[in-house]
Amino acid sequence: MSIEISIVSPVYRAEKIVDKLVEDIIKNVNQITQKFEIILIEDGSPDNSWDKIVENCEKDNRIKGIKLSRNFGQHYAISAGIESSEGDNVIVMDCDLQDDPKYIQKLLQKAKEGYDIVYTIKSKRKHSFFKNFFASFFNIIFNWLIDNKNWKSSSEIGSYSLITKKVVTAFRQYKDYRRHYLMVLRWLGFNYTFIEIEHKIRYEGKSSYNFSKLLTHAIDGITSQSDKLLRLTVILGFALSFTSLLGILYIIFRYFYAPIQNGWPSLVVLILFTSGLIITSIGISAIYIGKIFEQTKQRPLFLIDKKINL
Repeated sequence: MSIEISIVSPVYRAEKIVDKLVEDIIKNVNQITQKFEIILIEDGSPDNSWDKIVENCEKDNRIKGIKLSRNFGQHYAISAGIESSEGDNVIVMDCDLQDDPKYIQKLLQKAKEGYDIVYTIKSKRKHSFFKNFFASFFNIIFNWLIDNKNWKSSSEIGSYSLITKKVVTAFRQYKDYRRHYLMVLRWLGFNYTFIEIEHKIRYEGKSSYNFSKLLTHAIDGITSQSDKLLRLTVILGFALSFTSLLGILYIIFRYFYAPIQNGWPSLVVLILFTSGLIITSIGISAIYIGKIFEQTKQRPLFLIDKKINL
């Protein structure tokens, strides 16, 4: 029996959510087709999320469980789910039920209209002010760094999305070690569209993304998709050289026509400023070298410990 829809959801700290998640997905997808699968990927969760996944898998063989050997991260868990999916259409959604399964039908409708990727735009994100501000700021910087003028300049685009079999095949060929699900889709291209959805309040618990994780995530996203930071350091170097030349000409002029008293403070400030820029440039280069180091090791993106119904 061919599978029409695969729902992929990474699970982390969600032992009290899994039952409700599965119930809501089945209730909505049953109205569309009986040929579906739900793939739940336990991403090294410290609670009893895997036990709840096992319970649901034993009740219905259309529910499939994957347990990763440790916590690899949300986007690697999504990759594991997509790798194991068999559906003609794959829908990715978070496990916290902020992504309402009732929009699955609308996502599929857009796919039937000929779109290969259907993104969702959250009308009002139910996150803290800090998290929303950080997401908006990152989105602006990211789009500028990758010179992306055609992409919607919205920080409201979430992981809740649909991709067709064609995109799944292309996704599996993407070999970058550092990855972000949405950024991979951007790079792949294909025919895409957007639908607007309501972002619900988290069903239970709180997000595991703190400031440190968000910052690391942002740096990984930018450096894995663009080398503009490296090119900006070259431009900055030329600008400083030109400014220094103007400063030399100014000093020569003042020496002959309006002598000034020598001062150490200005010299110290200049040294600190230029040293800071040099260290920053080296640091940016080091980040990219680190990414090259990670990529050349050819480690697997994730390791699977257990599978159920797969």
